[in-house]
Amino acid sequence: QVQLVESGGGLVQAGDSLRVSCAASGRTASSAAIGWFRQPPGKEREFVASISGSGQTTYYTDSGKGRFTISRDNAKNTVYLQMDTVKPEDTANYYCAARTNSYISGTISAYAYWGQGTQVTVSS
Repeated sequence: QVQLVESGGGLVQAGDSLRVSCAASGRTASSAAIGWFRQPPGKEREFVASISGSGQTTYYTDSGKGRFTISRDNAKNTVYLQMDTVKPEDTANYYCAARTNSYISGTISAYAYWGQGTQVTVSS
């Protein structure tokens, strides 16, 4: 079992930077691949970024490449999503999720454990 708690969301202006965090706990938390997903208002949940258990491999959706950076601190069992030059279309509830192995994936169904989400709102 892995428990996940997101934090760091809020209201920011377009062009600002924001970092959201995902605190993971549980026996396999430090080795699990972690993904960030988001769900804009009225839309489906979508993949944003993923990081392997070791932190050496990352994978981004095209909309996040160059603006978003995923990283992890396994000593703190925390995964971060740094969002730079945010846009109004980045407005969404951001979720982190954990796999039962250490390999990255952009597929929602590949993730077994989910947090409750943190809201990010970007004003224009």
